[in-house]
Amino acid sequence: MEDSKQVRKNQLNLNDRKEALITGVRDVRSFDDHEIILETDLGILMIRGSDLHMGRLTLEKGEVDVTGRMDSFVYSELKGFTKSGESVFKRLFK
Repeated sequence: MEDSKQVRKNQLNLNDRKEALITGVRDVRSFDDHEIILETDLGILMIRGSDLHMGRLTLEKGEVDVTGRMDSFVYSELKGFTKSGESVFKRLFK
């Protein structure tokens, strides 16, 4: 059985600021067309831009595809980042 806290390889592949493949993703904290906040094995990753869309999302493998115009990628520590403590999907399907 795989440990959910196992650290996976983290990669951020960006093509022409329009397409990104991100690995090492544990959870999606929030998303809209201007900002996507992901919990990764290395901390919180905030992606800002315009017309942002998440294509393929495979949390079992820790992979997310993002399209749109990406203006910034910012990592921060997990400590101190408090939302509601629930994943986006848990809040959506209550």
